[in-house]
Amino acid sequence: MPTKKSPRKGSLQYWPRVRANKFLPSINWDAIKPGKNLKGFICYKAGMLSAFVKDSTPDSMTKGKKIVVPVTVLECPPMKIMSVRFYKNGVVSTEVLAESLDKELKRKIKFPKEKSKALDSFKIEDYDDVRVIAYSVVKKTGVKKTPDIVEIGLAGSVEEKFNFIKENLTKEISVLDVIDKDQLIDLRGLTTGRGLQGPVKRFGITLKVSKSEKGQRRPGSIGPWNPSRVIFRVPMAGQLGMFTRAVYNNKIIDLGKAEDKFKAIKNYGDIKTDYIVVQGSIQGPSKRQLVLTQPLRETRRQTKKEYQFIELR
Repeated sequence: MPTKKSPRKGSLQYWPRVRANKFLPSINWDAIKPGKNLKGFICYKAGMLSAFVKDSTPDSMTKGKKIVVPVTVLECPPMKIMSVRFYKNGVVSTEVLAESLDKELKRKIKFPKEKSKALDSFKIEDYDDVRVIAYSVVKKTGVKKTPDIVEIGLAGSVEEKFNFIKENLTKEISVLDVIDKDQLIDLRGLTTGRGLQGPVKRFGITLKVSKSEKGQRRPGSIGPWNPSRVIFRVPMAGQLGMFTRAVYNNKIIDLGKAEDKFKAIKNYGDIKTDYIVVQGSIQGPSKRQLVLTQPLRETRRQTKKEYQFIELR
């Protein structure tokens, strides 16, 4: 009989397959498309629902009809600036802390006792880029009290970035000031953790015949006698989930202030702050923290979609 051939099992793009070191990933902000001001925002996954919308997409088979689409609801509490980073030649030159910080933030991070220089004392001409370290005011939600922290890039020239920071250094920044309705967004975060799993579930290899002597849910061969070693491409048991992944080009269907619109979402509760409803599914379980960013590479198929939001089901 001829030898059976099939595509390899599991992508080699992600390696090693271990749990991520942190919940919110580091992002190359220079590659992200600029928006209004901030290029990103911290949000929390509430859960999935069904949205009743009117399809107005050109050339769509359901144009002008009312359809039901699966959506994910994200809660986006306001953010505040913790510190300002000044970059010179691609490296952090200096960092300035904001004056007023929340108590929950001081419990999580040990700040230096010495006060940093005033923001006005820095000459913006001496630096190439300015970014902010922002944290979510998550105590306004029912998720937790400890804020999440991430570095976020800004849109515009260096002077425009610096002016935006000075205006909003002590203010709360809303997601409604960063994101527009009907635009595309990317979401970065961790997938749901599955723990130790075998090669069948981890890589999707085919089960062997039922009368196999050395196990049915394992590879038929893990390597030759010579050279006598097991290479890293062999599907083996190990960690599955808690991996950093990005979901690109998610279409925003609705956004705004909660105002008692979302009550008793399963495994989450009530949404008390701003919210975003995006089409499709997002990685991670309920209450997972995510970084919402401007789109890295838009596609025509997603951009031309037009949905008129009616209600959630």
